[in-house]
Amino acid sequence: MLGSEHQLPQPIVKVMTFNLRTYTAYDAGNEWSQRAPWAAQTIIDQAPAIVGVQEAYRLMLDDLQSQLPDYAWIGEGRRGGSEDEHCAIFYRPEKLELLEQGQFWLSETPEIAGSLGWDSDYPRICTWGWFRHRVSDVVIRVYNVHFDHMGEQARMEGAKLVVAMMKQHAATEPNSAGILMGDMNGTPSEPPLLYLNGQLPDQGELPGLQNVYDKLEGEYGRTFHDFEGGVDGEPIDYILVESMWQVRSAAIDRCHFNGKYPSDHYPVIAELELRPDGDAQEQ
Repeated sequence: MLGSEHQLPQPIVKVMTFNLRTYTAYDAGNEWSQRAPWAAQTIIDQAPAIVGVQEAYRLMLDDLQSQLPDYAWIGEGRRGGSEDEHCAIFYRPEKLELLEQGQFWLSETPEIAGSLGWDSDYPRICTWGWFRHRVSDVVIRVYNVHFDHMGEQARMEGAKLVVAMMKQHAATEPNSAGILMGDMNGTPSEPPLLYLNGQLPDQGELPGLQNVYDKLEGEYGRTFHDFEGGVDGEPIDYILVESMWQVRSAAIDRCHFNGKYPSDHYPVIAELELRPDGDAQEQ
């Protein structure tokens, strides 16, 4: 384990967040049945160890699982069980052993399935999993979220709730390393992202997270593109990591398939390495 005289190799982990665009009849010309193989191929091409997906109905997860035999997934629907959209976490059992998993609702009653929080338009969730990295033996905690698209207070309070849960888990598993990812429905200059980046001390204890976009040079460009592609705009999809991680690289995958896109969001990818002196107890 960390801090011993005979340390195991430090983990290098590639992670992805990918809003899949929900299954709906309104996407004429961009139906999920057409996009499913492209979404799976995008994951295969990037080969992350961990993928957090948003807006995924159970049938979409089943479609992906059938094309991603090297992966397993965890998560519930936002109305409980298999109902409605999931913030599922795909992972590669060959690289990661699942230790614990759970889900909470971004609301004043986070343990109640389907609960609405603050001014939220829909129930919103955070799916989490703890994984043992098989090579290094380090425990990696992963949190996958989809903040509300309408409620400003819901996004801010949801961010604080997620950070509180991350800190609670870190205290329980002090030598672990946390990763937060998802569609946060806000640009970098909006309060929830400023808070997550440690720039709003008046909102409480700072979360101590690093935005992987800091590794990119120049403008990030948009991640939501409404099936049109392009780069103009700002991101709303993020990967943020606790300080024991060093971000080796980060990218926004803007691949397409003959001019068609696997989703109306671009996936975000980061390659992470645990710092040799990383220690979650410093958080």
